Amino acid sequence: MVLVVVLTRPEGGDGSKEGGEVFLQAAGESGPDPFTESTANDDAPAPGTASPSVAPSPSKTGAQVTRGVDGAAPGLYGGTQKIASCDVEQQVKVLQATPDENRAFASVQDIEPSAVPGYLRGLTPVTLRMDTRVTNHGYRDGEANAYQAVLQAGTAVLVDDRGVPRGRCACGNPLLPPVAQDDPRQTGKAWPGYRASDVVVVEPSGKPVKEFVMVDPENGDWFKRPAGDTGDGDKKTDPPKNASESPCPPGSDPCPTSSGDTTPSEPAPDDRTSQPGEDPATYEPPPDAPATSEPPPDDPGTEPAPEDPPGSPAPDTGAPQEPGAGTPPPGAPAFG
Repeated sequence: MVLVVVLTRPEGGDGSKEGGEVFLQAAGESGPDPFTESTANDDAPAPGTASPSVAPSPSKTGAQVTRGVDGAAPGLYGGTQKIASCDVEQQVKVLQATPDENRAFASVQDIEPSAVPGYLRGLTPVTLRMDTRVTNHGYRDGEANAYQAVLQAGTAVLVDDRGVPRGRCACGNPLLPPVAQDDPRQTGKAWPGYRASDVVVVEPSGKPVKEFVMVDPENGDWFKRPAGDTGDGDKKTDPPKNASESPCPPGSDPCPTSSGDTTPSEPAPDDRTSQPGEDPATYEPPPDAPATSEPPPDDPGTEPAPEDPPGSPAPDTGAPQEPGAGTPPPGAPAFG
């Protein structure tokens, strides 16, 4: 469950780089200002079945960064073979019946309103397997209003032929890639297992995806879904041979190919629910332990240790510590 909030303009996480809010949105919730009724398929896997276990590296400034994952990575998306997570035709029907919303949707994706049906039919219904950062859009006052969001793993979305989420099925909202923010505030109640360091950004694949290699989170079966298909063309396939090619939710293999550390970033939320415009509590790390400590005073009841005889070798203080045995090698990122 997430806190339902009222977005404001122009502040409120609208996509500007300077600060703003990032809204946590649970998989089954429509969220504020939905474009349409939900077109998510009720037969799709339950939300929250997977989240990533890959920790990002820090940026040069020491702030957290969000890990980018290639949109064509096998297993990045999940679903059920032969079942679409989103009713694309219903989404087309609803938008065609509401011309204002249809026009606003088209403006976000930079297409003509008349092109929306074909655009939607060219997208592929999938389910997120990782908590994913996006630019979401609510519909209010006759136009689309952008805001930054994290969508929970298990959310039904429509992705383009580069693997980038372009629509959220629970609300009909258009999606775009996220915008980096210098000091975002997280708004909403985090779901169980949520960690800001696990959030990913989907990076466009280098070339159009012909088939998405997907996994059913309920039974572990792998299958291929042709781009733009709603499940009729699904075919069972073998799991990736290279474990580094695929996402790695807790308790499963294999793990994802990362396209590198990328912004946007966000701090970890505190345990309480933050309100829009309210600064969350700031975590202060404990001070570093002193490098040295004063030796305890001599026990008056003990004799002092005998001195080494002249010419005896100095005591062995141990071999130098190898890089990686507790300290990172020179130039390696320090994980906080």
